[in-house]
Amino acid sequence: MQYMIYISQLFLYQETMGHMDINLRKTIQSDIFDYQALSEALKEYASPRDKISDLLKKKIIIRIKKGIYVFGETLRQNPVPRELLANLIYGPSYVSLDYALHFHGFVPERSEALTSVCLGRSRKFSTPFGLFLYRSIPASAYNTGMLRIETESESAFLMAAPDKALADKVVMERGTPISTQKEMLAFLTEDLRVDSGILRSLDSRRFSDFADAFRSRKLRLLSALIKRLQHKNQDTSHE
Repeated sequence: MQYMIYISQLFLYQETMGHMDINLRKTIQSDIFDYQALSEALKEYASPRDKISDLLKKKIIIRIKKGIYVFGETLRQNPVPRELLANLIYGPSYVSLDYALHFHGFVPERSEALTSVCLGRSRKFSTPFGLFLYRSIPASAYNTGMLRIETESESAFLMAAPDKALADKVVMERGTPISTQKEMLAFLTEDLRVDSGILRSLDSRRFSDFADAFRSRKLRLLSALIKRLQHKNQDTSHE
């Protein structure tokens, strides 16, 4: 009886996966693809839209947002980098803020939401791969401090450099009053829990440049704080 159930399940699986009329996995090379690639792969069907609905229903493909899809687990060849999805879901954008700070080892707390900065208006997307948040920054501050990071699956995504992620976070902070170096230090070391050794290792000139790009008083304050911490550390080491 159990053998017959197994055979029945196997035939059902083959009907779902093996008889899709075309081999999607061979036609679409990437695990992540857009509507145009999917439509091209299904062009021999009389109604590609109906076929797409069927593939979604059977979870052969998963819709991330309108126009962006990934293969389901049965056809997926590699883990899907959420950072790459963040770049694709809304753009132009790159990963920054809380998520990037943890990624670079600046803060201990991991952000469940994948946070990015963008040129368009701030947005939020809830997807099968989690929550994606985007904060708008000026164009003058967007094109500085960006890194291209390779993944194990030979793809790449854009992310803020560690110091740029920190600059973005400081500028975007609205809940904490920061008007003195003491308040800035408390925000960084107590609220964000950035290690003081990391702060002393930063380049104050970079934050001065970020301050110009953002036209941010808080970043000028941070630049001055970093310089003071470094001088204090040098004075202590000479004693």
